[in-house]
Amino acid sequence: MRKILLILLTLHFSIITSTAQEEQKGLTLSGSVQSDILIPQSDEKIGATKTDDFLTNTYADLHLQSKYVDAGARLEYNEHPLPGFENDFKGWGVPNFWVKGKLGDNELTLGTFYEQFGSGFILRTYEERSLGIDNSLLGARLQMKPLKGVILKVLSGKQRHYWKWDGGLVSGADAEVSLEEWMPGLERHNTRLSVGASWVNKYEKDEDIFVDPAHRLNLPKYVNAWDVRANLNHGPWSILAEYAQKTQDPSFDNHYSYDPGHVAMFSSSYSEKGLSILLQAKRSENMSFRSKRSALGTSLFINHLPAFTLDHTYALAALYPYATQLADGEWAYQAEVGYNFKRKTALGGKYGMNVKLNYSYVRAIQDAWLKWGANTYYQDLSIQVARRLTKGIKLNLMYMNQLYNKTIIEGDGGMIHSDIFVADALFQLARNTRLRTELQYLTTKQDECDWAFALAELSLAPHWMVTVSDMWNCGTTDLHYYQGLVTYNIGSHRIQAGYGRTRAGYNCAGGVCRYVPATKGFTLSYNYNF
Repeated sequence: MRKILLILLTLHFSIITSTAQEEQKGLTLSGSVQSDILIPQSDEKIGATKTDDFLTNTYADLHLQSKYVDAGARLEYNEHPLPGFENDFKGWGVPNFWVKGKLGDNELTLGTFYEQFGSGFILRTYEERSLGIDNSLLGARLQMKPLKGVILKVLSGKQRHYWKWDGGLVSGADAEVSLEEWMPGLERHNTRLSVGASWVNKYEKDEDIFVDPAHRLNLPKYVNAWDVRANLNHGPWSILAEYAQKTQDPSFDNHYSYDPGHVAMFSSSYSEKGLSILLQAKRSENMSFRSKRSALGTSLFINHLPAFTLDHTYALAALYPYATQLADGEWAYQAEVGYNFKRKTALGGKYGMNVKLNYSYVRAIQDAWLKWGANTYYQDLSIQVARRLTKGIKLNLMYMNQLYNKTIIEGDGGMIHSDIFVADALFQLARNTRLRTELQYLTTKQDECDWAFALAELSLAPHWMVTVSDMWNCGTTDLHYYQGLVTYNIGSHRIQAGYGRTRAGYNCAGGVCRYVPATKGFTLSYNYNF
């Protein structure tokens, strides 16, 4: 604890001193400090264990900007990491560091960097700390704008694998053209059209992998992937079509199959005042793409496929989150309609009302492109209604019907069919005082059966917030997962202290999931942005 506090204090004072000095030289220094600390306690009822006196994930980012050169670095201190991170992120150091040269519309980056081509089907490197994802590339990246409306990117590097860079070499190129820059008639008709194409290559040395004692796999050293896409926007309409393909890439994920990979997506949306519509579909097959064929978990992914399901913010709606099935493949569909009923109408009432209907469906594939497989992976149908009852009271109601194939997604458990009800109310008690409450209920006959959740959050602007919550398994275990939190904000600083239990389960974002064990104890979080 002394070591981490010393690091935070040193960083804080050095940042203040450096900022004052750099402002005088015409440079800009920015960054952030984030530290999440747990003082763990054992709890046999929920399976929580005490492994150390304190656990922490701490990050400090620094960015220096000038007219021609930018630079940055990230310090990470995970010597005693939070539960779920101890098997991979344990350690400390400066894994991210970079310098960028800028001349006109051209940029050259050396060091670590993040990049995405198109929708990310063949390349997306990013950081998601809650999931333990940081697949940045260490190498070089060049971005150029040689002509009006044309953006070219070329890159090469090795991916971060926790505290090593031991995957294969990843190289690629991307070109995107905004045709409205070349065809003025499109812009005059409120139309934008862009087309793009990408290529990514993975080079990985051969290794000894045997299907049986006498037969060794002949593994390809080079794997190539390419992507083409077109995006049309006209007034309130938007249409995106994208297709990507990958050559033979036998890996642990696909059981060392030599089949090529494919993914195709079509997405359309309509948005104007009071009405929004989203329709999208995706078919993917054998699109797990990593820079190391034997990698496991969330590490060393070169690409990313979105889940086409809602990212639920309510606790019980997120109890069974969907993870994209990259290797086996899937058909995924999503449709969403939102409508605002105007104020002072029969349905809108005095303050108006918003209704949103969402449907997500994911199913297995067959060899024939347009046919479904036998298994449903996931389905949810939800309706949300938001309405202001009085000037000081706003109410959100949600109902969701969910199917979750736990056997496919987690490996065992069968199909779980649940109904979820949510009531979320916001009360404006005074000018600077608000109270938000949540009541949720999930009912199912499978798995751990019924759950209930309650939350109260009192906001005393501009500095204080107090939150208490309890998630209760009233179906089988009778366990309570309670939390109490106090948050204080001042300027660019945010401090949060709390105590409680967290349930073991999967934490997901965008179709990528990470298992997090149960915990109990005191928590302390500090965030500073400058």
